[in-house]
Amino acid sequence: MFDAHAATPAQASGTIRLGYGRHADPRIAIRQCVAAMGATRPAMMLAFCGGRHEPQAVQAALRDEFGPVPVYGGSAAGVIGRDGFGYGGFEIGLIALEDPALVPQAVVTRSLLADARAAGEELGQAVAALATDGAAVLLLFDSVASGSPPRLHHASRIVEGFHLGARNKPVCLFGGGLLTDMNLSDGWVFDGAGIAKHAAIALVFPPAIAAETVIMHGCRPVSAFMEITRIQGAEVYELDGRPALQVIEAMLGLPLGGSRGQELSLVATLGQKQGDPFAPHDENAYVNRLILRANPATGSVTLFEPDFAEGDRVQIMSRDNRLMLDSVEHGVADANRRLVGPDSLLALYIDCAGRASARSGASIEEAEVIRHGLDPRVPFLGFYSGVEIAPFANHPSRPLDWTGVLAVLRRRS
Repeated sequence: MFDAHAATPAQASGTIRLGYGRHADPRIAIRQCVAAMGATRPAMMLAFCGGRHEPQAVQAALRDEFGPVPVYGGSAAGVIGRDGFGYGGFEIGLIALEDPALVPQAVVTRSLLADARAAGEELGQAVAALATDGAAVLLLFDSVASGSPPRLHHASRIVEGFHLGARNKPVCLFGGGLLTDMNLSDGWVFDGAGIAKHAAIALVFPPAIAAETVIMHGCRPVSAFMEITRIQGAEVYELDGRPALQVIEAMLGLPLGGSRGQELSLVATLGQKQGDPFAPHDENAYVNRLILRANPATGSVTLFEPDFAEGDRVQIMSRDNRLMLDSVEHGVADANRRLVGPDSLLALYIDCAGRASARSGASIEEAEVIRHGLDPRVPFLGFYSGVEIAPFANHPSRPLDWTGVLAVLRRRS
């Protein structure tokens, strides 16, 4: 079931304040955030917390500092701020919305475990009743349904249901899946009233607020187009009539079957090119799907999302760290040129956890590139996610893997 409500307005003279902290004691980490934010009386808060923090302890510390303010957000594999970043599990990032005119209306569903698509449809119906055309809508949900082996709440099912329920109402839907760590151990959300599992939140911003997104990838095709000839859910069994694992490992020069998918998850994705397949290469034309695991016994690979189908044409994509960093540099320059100005309120970076150097092997943290490169006049915070959601290639929003999504909230002129 879902519920919808808005935060109780608070008297405040500011607009948005941000804080970043890191400490094993969440009370100290939150005090570090408060020191950066200064005195604030928020009407609503967004909080992103490293997964080694106990959510109940974080919630108690937030109440001690801010009182009974509605809090949304949840666990994060790491947090990125102007003052620092990390993914050790003890990071906390806070966004305080002080001006009641900026406070979004919140819609929450706690039904992901029963049926993610139906839960997304519930959410979409409720959002359509609240949102104006073009509204900025932030979607957050806990990515992990259960662990060992990981079973996910698939973003593609949630977003598919959302669009169906919203009857394709034109909104700017952006957001991500929440994790406690890079190993997909767990995830949870702050739902405005407390802590929840198997929940999704849509924050519908007022008509005066617009969102624009910049998408950053860093993958390149290393194969010709191939047809998916056998697939079940997220598990791809055959490409061009041959075992998918054999095809992918042979193309990449990996030992057949020896990796059990470990290397594949670090170096390759399957990409589906949107639009004209013969158009010049453009990384922004691809929807890439991470390889979650491989099964040498069946010759199959399991993708992070189950939205590819038999007959789809895909390419093997190499995860290239240099291209990733170049993509971030170009994306930040684009944002600084197009989106930064006196009407800019907040830049929120939703960053695939696999892009962190501990997972990607990059010599430079791409988080450093964005936090130092983005115009310092724009309040900025980011978190490491399980999946990213944004409008894509002039189409409605969809989930994206191995992606950094920079969303800038602005006042409409």
